[in-house]
Amino acid sequence: MIGLGVWQLQRKADKEALIALYERNMAMSSLVSYPELPPVPDAMLYRKSSVVCLEPVRWDPRSGTDRNGGKGFRMIADCRTGAEGPGVLVDVGIGDGFAPPKWTGGIVQGTIVPGPEQPGMIARAMGKASPARAMLVADTPVAGLRPSAVPSADDTPNNHLAYAVQWFLFAAAALVIYILAVRRRLRP
Repeated sequence: MIGLGVWQLQRKADKEALIALYERNMAMSSLVSYPELPPVPDAMLYRKSSVVCLEPVRWDPRSGTDRNGGKGFRMIADCRTGAEGPGVLVDVGIGDGFAPPKWTGGIVQGTIVPGPEQPGMIARAMGKASPARAMLVADTPVAGLRPSAVPSADDTPNNHLAYAVQWFLFAAAALVIYILAVRRRLRP
């Protein structure tokens, strides 16, 4: 348990470095080429980019927030970008219903963020996780939609210190239980 607590402290430092990288990325103003294949390197997340969506092949409305804090449904288009390949996920804005907008594609400029579907811990541990896709959140929404709130580096959780304290407390509780059990056994 102490080893797990130390491991969580190491992960805390790694996560702090990752958040610092994301913050540096957010401060950069130059556009980067959108990554062709997943997984997207951390150095590309929260950077500005643009893509050409030839046509949306599937819509995935999900709950979300606009830039003013209003609630609605994020309209995420799975766009075809060429003859083959995985395409690109584009958040084109927030609407009030499930109906996708009348958008047929085009050039989209925005911010690269982690996509809505991230592999779970168990799938990653078993080696069965497909690479996580990123998503481009459009700077300018399509007609009839509000601009989606852009996730930031501050949204990245770093609760590893709490996990470390939890493991150290478990170890302390186990030690107290062990001492009490030994004292009881040594009594005549």
